[in-house]
Amino acid sequence: MKEQKERAPSGLAKLNIDLQKKNIELLQAVHSLADNINNLTQRMDNLVSIFEEAAKNVGNVEEDNKVKELANKLEELLDQNKSLANGLITLERYIRSKSLETGKRL
Repeated sequence: MKEQKERAPSGLAKLNIDLQKKNIELLQAVHSLADNINNLTQRMDNLVSIFEEAAKNVGNVEEDNKVKELANKLEELLDQNKSLANGLITLERYIRSKSLETGKRL
């Protein structure tokens, strides 16, 4: 009976340590994901800038129907990319806030 009592705290301690290791691994994965989302957001922002510049330059070309259509499509693409970038930024903020909450619980 005494042997069982001694093994129980030892077993609980081992389980607690294993749980803490898993929490650390999860935090590292969340931080990695947040960093990747941040990199993707920056790339999307660069892409949006390229499309903005292209749309400005297309506007300087003579007013042809094909050019107008292309400019309109670029504007639509620009709006879509802005929406995607905003969504990614929101997702990154959410993940960072959750990872900070999880980190505080450790």
